[in-house]
Amino acid sequence: MKDNKNKTLLDVSKLSVTFNLKNATVGAVDNISFKVDRGEFLAVVGESGCGKSVSALSILKLLPEKIAKIESEHILFDGADISKLSNEELRTIRGKRISMIFQEPMTSLNPVLTVGDQLTEPLITHLKMTKEEANKRAVELLNMVGIPEAEGRLTQYPHQFSGGMRQRVMIAIGLACEPDLIIADEPTTALDVTIQAQILELLKDISKKMGIAVIMITHNLGVVAAYADRVNVMYAARIIETGTAAKIFKNPSHPYTIGLLRSVPRLDVSRKGKLATIDGLPPNLMNPPEGCRFAARCPIVKEKCKASPFLTELDKKTLSSVSCWYHKDAEKNGSKMYEAGEKTIKNKPKTSSKPILEVNNLKQYFNISLRSGWFKTVSGTVRAVDDVSLKVYPGETVGLVGESGCGKTSVGRSILHLNDPTSGEINFLDLSINKKSIALVRRDMQIIFQDPFSSLNPRMTVGKILEEPIMVHKIIEDKQQREKRVHQLLEQVGLYTYMADRYPHELSGGQRQRVGIARALAMEPKLIVCDEPVSALDVSVQAQIINLLEDLQKDLGLAYLFIAHDLAVVRHISHKVIVMYLGKIMEFADEKELYSNPKHPYTKALLDAAPVPDPLIEKNRKRMILKGELPSPLNPPKGCVFSTRCPQYSMNCSDAIPDLTDYGKKHFVSCIKVK
Repeated sequence: MKDNKNKTLLDVSKLSVTFNLKNATVGAVDNISFKVDRGEFLAVVGESGCGKSVSALSILKLLPEKIAKIESEHILFDGADISKLSNEELRTIRGKRISMIFQEPMTSLNPVLTVGDQLTEPLITHLKMTKEEANKRAVELLNMVGIPEAEGRLTQYPHQFSGGMRQRVMIAIGLACEPDLIIADEPTTALDVTIQAQILELLKDISKKMGIAVIMITHNLGVVAAYADRVNVMYAARIIETGTAAKIFKNPSHPYTIGLLRSVPRLDVSRKGKLATIDGLPPNLMNPPEGCRFAARCPIVKEKCKASPFLTELDKKTLSSVSCWYHKDAEKNGSKMYEAGEKTIKNKPKTSSKPILEVNNLKQYFNISLRSGWFKTVSGTVRAVDDVSLKVYPGETVGLVGESGCGKTSVGRSILHLNDPTSGEINFLDLSINKKSIALVRRDMQIIFQDPFSSLNPRMTVGKILEEPIMVHKIIEDKQQREKRVHQLLEQVGLYTYMADRYPHELSGGQRQRVGIARALAMEPKLIVCDEPVSALDVSVQAQIINLLEDLQKDLGLAYLFIAHDLAVVRHISHKVIVMYLGKIMEFADEKELYSNPKHPYTKALLDAAPVPDPLIEKNRKRMILKGELPSPLNPPKGCVFSTRCPQYSMNCSDAIPDLTDYGKKHFVSCIKVK
């Protein structure tokens, strides 16, 4: 079957996928064609629901047969049409010649089998290795993907690995039989920026060394710029633009691609105003519109757009094609197509006024017990927040960044007394906050949760969700006035008033997050803790929510404690930034000062690991990839908690915990190496 003379490894022609549901038929993929060459790194980008994952899964017939109908002219893999193969015949290819790395390793790895069993299974099944040979190869694979003490790890279960380590195991399984093609479906979405950089560098490096082609499905445009050779842009089940990464980022031809790129905040430059946004929502694929599917949201739509444009080749050198009648107009006027609104940086709040929130020496410890073996339990204390102090002024946004497990969310929950702090002082509006007094200021301190779907009551309509806090706190007694206020809140966050009668599941992710914001505003607060409010949203919707938060801050004088792991988003929205690691503050400064002059090795590593949506910058960029993972909070390192991963480590770093010292311009750093 294998023919190495054939440059094209995968050739997909006229692929369509429909899901036949009880009440409707969904056209998830509509007549797409693409090719992948040997050793090529192809990225597939687009908003949620555009058909990225479905198109990849359909290649290997990994969709439910009862409801999914896959049609194509052909799917040629190494010259043979695999679309005609039965499931039995496809099993000889799956895992051996085409492997898959799934988005969530915890649900993809079998929890009742050891990692060793799951690594050796494809080796024994496809390569007919003996158990001893397979175990030896499994150790080599774990070493290849950077997992220490590989031999001892084979007997461990997936739950004993961290998120980054589990994803490495998934990559090791994918590489086990040295496949020709790896399909990676959002392989780094759930990972921190430092672990993401490790995983992607590993994948790119192995791809080059072993000549493996990679199809990466992602919504992270920075990742695409850093690692992809070629890009397919999908919208509403169709490929609407394709080309080299350099061409797509430098001179995009489709209005949708232009909008996507302009709605992304940049890590490498200070904000110049509000983010550009793509208005509206993607069409319902149960009843897609005639003609161009982007027409309803397109800023240059014309009469001709009522007919469907073909995917037309533009340039063989850049391998570029576009599906747009007016792509020349889009290329010419791309910079003016999506106006970003305000061009100037908004005025920063006056720090001469009193802080609205002052936190001193906050500590949040959790006593836990873990079972070790059948009869033994190990108890310990997790220092989730360890001696954190901060101030937030009226109308100010303070960003809180760091890897998962660093204590960001615990700080927010402790301030709101959703978790009772172990010790420390919290003063809000000159009132000392404790278990008793928190009720007095609950109206003035609100939170926007990361996942709006789980934080909204599924049995209540949007109107009732917004009305409930107004009733509980007796803000408005009259029912008609309450309904009027609910409609005002919906309009304030950019939703239609008729949505008051809808339930949360009837809204999109971005709309649900707007309801979460409206619920916080219903209390007329002075401070809102934003806990990863945009991390689960597509870039175009993310831009809308960020602009909304900024507008509300400007109109109502709100203060935000903005918790996030996306450094570009934090740079765009924040006035001051705090960097946390393992419960402690590593660095704190104004946004401009911290991003232009980072001093702590951890901050430098975070900024180095975060990709920039520009292939030219990424190509010439020298990266310091942070090695290792976050230590266990049950057993933190002695002295500086970052010492075990620090590239500047010396013996005296373990002697004592460094003080948070001002190095000028109110730039505070906790590191003995800073001068």
